[in-house]
Order: sequence, then C-alpha cells, then structure tokens
Amino acid sequence: MTAKRLYHWLAAETGGGNTENESPLIQRGRRLEYLSIGWTCIEAVVSFVCGYLAASVSLIGFGVDSGIEVFSSLVVLWRLAWSGRGVERERTALKLIGLSFFALSAYIAFDATHDLLTRQAPRVSYVGMGFLALAIVVMLLLARAKRRLAVGLNSRAMQADSRQSSFCAYLSAIALVGLTLNALLGWWWADPVAALAMIFVIVPEGIEAFRGDPCECCD
Repeated sequence: MTAKRLYHWLAAETGGGNTENESPLIQRGRRLEYLSIGWTCIEAVVSFVCGYLAASVSLIGFGVDSGIEVFSSLVVLWRLAWSGRGVERERTALKLIGLSFFALSAYIAFDATHDLLTRQAPRVSYVGMGFLALAIVVMLLLARAKRRLAVGLNSRAMQADSRQSSFCAYLSAIALVGLTLNALLGWWWADPVAALAMIFVIVPEGIEAFRGDPCECCD
C-alpha cells in the first residue's frame, strides 16, 4: 500500500477530513510526507546493504533511523488525515513520534556498545560514505520544508517530525565522520563512538516530543 493510498484509507476509516476540501497547507504537508517516505525507504535499503557489507554499526544505525523516519512520517500522515485540529490527535501523534526517538536511541546504544566491547572494526565502504554525504543534503532540505509547514499548520507533530529529519541528517554526518576516520586513520572505534554521540541529542528531543503539549490553536 502506497503512502498516498494509506492516507486516504486512514481518512475514510477514521472519519477524517474531506480530502477534496483540504487546505493548500495540508495538501503540501501530505506531498512532503510522501516525498520523505519515498526517500527514507531508499535510505534504509542502501544503508542496510552497505552497513551489512562493511559491518558498520553507524551505517546500519542510519538505516534503522531511516525506518523510524518512515514511521514518523506515517504518524504525521495519520494526523493530517483529520482536517480538524483536535488536541488529543495532536498529542497522540507527538507521543508516537517521541517513542520513535526512544527506539532509535535504544538500538544505537545496544549495537554501538556491542561493537566497542568486541572491538569490531568496520570495513571501508566508499559507496556508503558517498550516500551518507548525499543524505545529509536531502534530509536537511526536507527538515527545513517540514519546519516551515509546521509553522503554517501550527502543528507540534509536524515540528517534531522535522526534528526527526534533522536527526537523520546529523546521524548521517556523524556516521560519515566515523567511517572517514576509520578509512583514513584506522580508528575502528570512531564509528561506534560517533553513533553513541547522537544519543545525547536524540533522547532529550524524544522526551520533549513525548511530553510536549499541542499548540493552543490545535484545539
């Protein structure tokens, strides 16, 4: 089922908004989430393949993050399936996105710690490094577009999703640094340490999203 079909199915099954009479901002929001889902699916596949071949925790972690980013975008699509701006729906969307932050942190903590303890060195992956560089640009552009729409829609859920996209860009940058240091200097530990560094940024944002109150205008 495509993201677009899923959106219309959610609207029909949950009694959501009239998709024919949506505001231009909501329509733009849906198109942006479709684009985000399409790109992050590609990210997940490429990162998993490159990460598996190179035994790189940061590349695989980036693939997991891409999967979580898909989930985050689906949550926002669920939120946009309602033309009204109910407080409870906005709060539920925020909690789900917050949980996605926690899931990402838990995976990175487990896998990176395992690699540090076993001293597993990743192999050089120039394809993975090139893709990570491309992902930085794409995800930063998506994050900026989502932030702008979040202001227009007065949606904390969209804002939290934009931060998820930003984290995807940051994680790709950190993974790229770790892989580059390993390739140039043989610092095998740079890859898992770089991944662990992201936890200190992701967890606070997850807590904020999970506890965050919707905008008053969502009422």
